[in-house]
Amino acid sequence: MDDMNKPAQRKASFGATVKAVLWSFFGVRKRSDYEKDAQQLNPVHVIIAGIIAAIIFVATLLLIVKSVVAK
Repeated sequence: MDDMNKPAQRKASFGATVKAVLWSFFGVRKRSDYEKDAQQLNPVHVIIAGIIAAIIFVATLLLIVKSVVAK
């Protein structure tokens, strides 16, 4: 009974979370890797890494568009 009251222990580091998020942005993931990530990744880390990656992606696109339009 005590095990059901304890939160699940997440073992993956923030670096592993960033790696998984970047692979998901690329859109290529093995089912086995996805299942392993679902068990090990901390959901808070996934949200933070996703927001950071999205901001970097949008900023990069804006810089590319501005440099192309400026010419």
